[in-house]
Amino acid sequence: MPDIDEYAGQHIVIENDGARCIHSRYCVLNLPSVFVPNVDGPWIHPDAAATEAAIAVVTKCPSGALRYRPASDTTHAEGAPGVNTIRVWENGPLAVHAALDVGGDTASLRATLCRCGLSKNKPYCDHSHVEGAFVATGEPQSKAVAAVDHRDGPLKVTPTRNGPLKVEGAVEICAASGRTIARETRTFLCRCGHSQDKPFCDGSHAKAGFKAD
Repeated sequence: MPDIDEYAGQHIVIENDGARCIHSRYCVLNLPSVFVPNVDGPWIHPDAAATEAAIAVVTKCPSGALRYRPASDTTHAEGAPGVNTIRVWENGPLAVHAALDVGGDTASLRATLCRCGLSKNKPYCDHSHVEGAFVATGEPQSKAVAAVDHRDGPLKVTPTRNGPLKVEGAVEICAASGRTIARETRTFLCRCGHSQDKPFCDGSHAKAGFKAD
């Protein structure tokens, strides 16, 4: 099990899974009274701002490294979104927001999944796309988008051995700008970095000799 740091406040406990963090810095830039980097000792102070403000920032953490749980009857747990989304980041990972099961990991409703093939923490992004100078547009062409019966519910992401991410469940795949690329209930997404049809798998992992559990 990964090491999860916990920071208890009066109304919420904020959890931090350092292995998931991709240093988007949303927390420290948007609520510096609560999230204080580069200090000795605890760096998260849940009661240093209104509970609603702290929750708002935690639930914007794209990687799911930050999450919270209620510590009093006055606070509600984070709810799953009304629309499951996978957002394609420019030269970066796939940012997922849904009632997630990533290879059996159901700890968070949010995750950033590696699509460059270089992460040492697969299937999660660890920022290796920067060191590896990964280049892939965040604005791929839209495919034919059909209406779906529902847009929420469980979303299962299975990293296939030496292959793509198998995604099962209703999901809207979006460009970085928010434009809809596709709506799917079952699809395969590239995680080797070699597909010519990113973010979708085109079988290039086999030719590239991609290896990953």
